[in-house]
Amino acid sequence: MFDLKEELKNLPENPGVYIMHDRDGTVIYVGKAKILKNRVRQYFQNNANHTPKVRAMVAKIAYFEYIVTDSEMEALVLECNLIKKYMPHYNILLKDDKQYPYIKVTMNEEYPRIFMTRNLKNDGAKYFGPYMGTSTIKNTLEIIQNIFLPPTCNRKFPQDINKGRPCLNYHIKKCFAPCMGTVSKEEYRAVFYDICAFIEGNHSELLKELEQQMKEASAQMEFERAARLRDRIQSIRAISEKQKIVDSDHQTDMDIIAIHCLETKAFVEVFFIRGGKVVGRENFRLDNTADLTEPELLTDFVKQFYMNAVYIPKDILLEYALNDALVEAWLTQKCGRKIHLRVPARGEKKRMVEMVHKNAEIAANNYKIELLKNEEQNKSLEQLEKLLGIPVRRIEAYDISNIAGSENVGSMVVFQNGKPLRQAYRKFKIKSFEGADDYAAMREVLYRRFRHALEEEDAVARGELDPEQAKFLPHPDCIFIDGGKGHVAAAEEMLEQMELDIPVFGMVKDDKHRTRGLLNAAGEIGISMHSGVFHLITRIQDEVHRTAISYHRKLHRKEGIKSELEQIRGIGQKRRGALLAELKSVERIREATIDELKNVKGMDQKAAEAVYQYFHHQ
Repeated sequence: MFDLKEELKNLPENPGVYIMHDRDGTVIYVGKAKILKNRVRQYFQNNANHTPKVRAMVAKIAYFEYIVTDSEMEALVLECNLIKKYMPHYNILLKDDKQYPYIKVTMNEEYPRIFMTRNLKNDGAKYFGPYMGTSTIKNTLEIIQNIFLPPTCNRKFPQDINKGRPCLNYHIKKCFAPCMGTVSKEEYRAVFYDICAFIEGNHSELLKELEQQMKEASAQMEFERAARLRDRIQSIRAISEKQKIVDSDHQTDMDIIAIHCLETKAFVEVFFIRGGKVVGRENFRLDNTADLTEPELLTDFVKQFYMNAVYIPKDILLEYALNDALVEAWLTQKCGRKIHLRVPARGEKKRMVEMVHKNAEIAANNYKIELLKNEEQNKSLEQLEKLLGIPVRRIEAYDISNIAGSENVGSMVVFQNGKPLRQAYRKFKIKSFEGADDYAAMREVLYRRFRHALEEEDAVARGELDPEQAKFLPHPDCIFIDGGKGHVAAAEEMLEQMELDIPVFGMVKDDKHRTRGLLNAAGEIGISMHSGVFHLITRIQDEVHRTAISYHRKLHRKEGIKSELEQIRGIGQKRRGALLAELKSVERIREATIDELKNVKGMDQKAAEAVYQYFHHQ
């Protein structure tokens, strides 16, 4: 049995880490101490001087353990690792303790690849990050794809070189196609060295290198390669010009960190400056921050943020001085070079910190607005549940779309807790009949949707499918259909045949095709046009209708393009892809001259004449 008084007496006078547990054995707090005996004892003495948060924590401590280290620096590193491992409730935590994403460039491979990953390994590859979310990474990868054209297919190099035709990305100028065997290994790797330099923000050095390569290619009369390098140079310059220059006199690398507190949460903004330019920014939310000062919060944030960072600039500008002098020494030791934590008091750097703080304040205000929206949505859901007498936390809505009875499609959208859950949307191309029959189309859509769900339930029961991997589970609380009594009856008939008990409601419209309310087999349910429930139903109806129309148009456009070009004799898949990549649309192909058509890669005089004759002499 744990004897608190005895354990406090036996605490060593060494640096180390202490770990607090509750009665269930859960770790609720991790801290470091220069002298364990003094620090841990403080929690159980002078209770009146503690903050409410500390008093609440101490009341839950059932026992503690500690780990002695050789130095306070080792204790700091161990504290960071244990906080990441246990995510204790009373420590300051970055919102969502997930493994933050990185950009990985496999320079350790003969033919490198680039992609996003959440697994940081010591495997010789280059990692860039971490990033708070995936949107910044996706934008960066998209820019890299447009400038450097790296392959994104699943082919393995060098074994897949000269095996098969290049994919569509080559034809639409999104890949330099090493699979064709026209690029040497050295040239391939050079592109990925340039990509790494671009991500690091070394644009000036990269531009100098590319300009030198362009001159050499021109001197050797390799004009195609010189043109590719020219385009790459222009793209990088365009990107650089869009970035705000914040320090034109000193083209240095630095991070700028500021904080804005809001009740029990804090919002931290980090700006990344590389070569004197803003190359990115991230914002973070800290939870459980009551009774803590800004310096304390920033200290905990800096420790957690830089613990796994691959690159740390030599200068980090802070809004407040940290309350732990060891952090600067720890970062210096971690990087193997001097790291400076500075709090500017005046001048340009002070104004930069103020700008970053303003962004943190905006993030806090946006969070408040989002809370109010969520509160309003929850009220609307509660009102809807009371009105219908059933749960409505997961609503599925369906709509059918066609043109003059042809090309029937169905759409399914999902609203989870009043918000669209887009990854759960599903689209259906009607297969069982042709012609106009919305009721039959609705029955087919529901049959296919719930047949898949029942098959997945069986697979989950057999242990063959992880529930989180299921695409058609869980079942909805209720179903909304864009239609009237006939649509509701058709849906209820199909659900009854499948032995499913799910309430169905029709979303009816007025004479001007605007949302009016809901109905079921018992009749129409009156809803005030000025209520939150009415606005929620309108949003669901608009979303399912938009999804159905968008899918129908996409299929119609795709089939139209395919059938149009497939009619031309002598124009195969490769030439069709090249024509669309170069001229962008069938309409532009129709308007092109024979010479313009002939200049498309893969086309000759005969093929150009065939296309021209098709469109002009049908």
